[in-house]
Amino acid sequence: MTVLDSDDAKQLYVLGHPVGHSKSPVMYNALYSYLALPWTYGFMDISDAHEAAEFLDARDFFSINITTPYKPLALQKADVQAATAQLAGGCNLLASFGERLLAYNTDGEGCIAYLEREGINFAGKSVAVCGTGPTSLAIYHAAAMAGAQEVLLLGRKVDKARDVARGYVRQLRRMAEASRGMPAAHDHHRSIADTYEQCAFKFGSYTTSTKAIAAADVIVDATPLGMHEGDPAPFDPVLLREGQFVMDTVYGHGETTLAKAAKACGCQFRNGAGMLVGQAVVTALILFDLAGVETEMTFEQIFALMAEAGFPGELG
Repeated sequence: MTVLDSDDAKQLYVLGHPVGHSKSPVMYNALYSYLALPWTYGFMDISDAHEAAEFLDARDFFSINITTPYKPLALQKADVQAATAQLAGGCNLLASFGERLLAYNTDGEGCIAYLEREGINFAGKSVAVCGTGPTSLAIYHAAAMAGAQEVLLLGRKVDKARDVARGYVRQLRRMAEASRGMPAAHDHHRSIADTYEQCAFKFGSYTTSTKAIAAADVIVDATPLGMHEGDPAPFDPVLLREGQFVMDTVYGHGETTLAKAAKACGCQFRNGAGMLVGQAVVTALILFDLAGVETEMTFEQIFALMAEAGFPGELG
């Protein structure tokens, strides 16, 4: 790998509120230490949106991971927006490159990479995603790119889900037209043009799409429900059935209502820990590319190192 000297020391953060439960610092610092990189990753817990904006404007960082509630704000502050961030309507990664601030969203790719690692083949599958925020849209998009037959975006109000889904599809269409003929970014995945043409993009509410929820092969809850004790599941858990794969992006807050229901009826269930590690690996590879860091470590090797640091013995 490329060895950097002390002049290449960089500061990185996780920005959001709350972030005290985040495993990101311990995971990233373990990787940077293993690779002997002079990079330091810390918490930036800011509850006030004005203060968060001031922190972003100062640009006193190499990169930051962004979590709730600042993903849309971070996207606005970027000079260049990657397609993943544009389609999600928010970014979870800002990185400095020269004088420019680049925005990415690695939530979707990290989530799908983790689920594929767990044995999920998305080709021909029906995938339901709960929530209408940037994380939900990123997963909605990544599942379609991974080969899903149909993806369903769910919200509390059908009008909101409709508007968000249609806005996403309009952007995807423009990107598909501009990128026609370009190959897929990953083996066994679709190109953007093929994704637009081959996947059925649907929307609904938790009360109007009960049959679709019950029929889905994969369900991902990307809402904040479960971060507080007593939070309900986003939809009626009676709709779950044995054989479904259910994932809750929440982690570190105890067993959620959705987790209990999914396990009780025989679903395969995963919490958000694996997704966190997956998007962290994608993030690290982006930053290495921007900084000119060369490493022979594979995705799986980086995943294993970061998973052991953040969730020892839990993720295999």
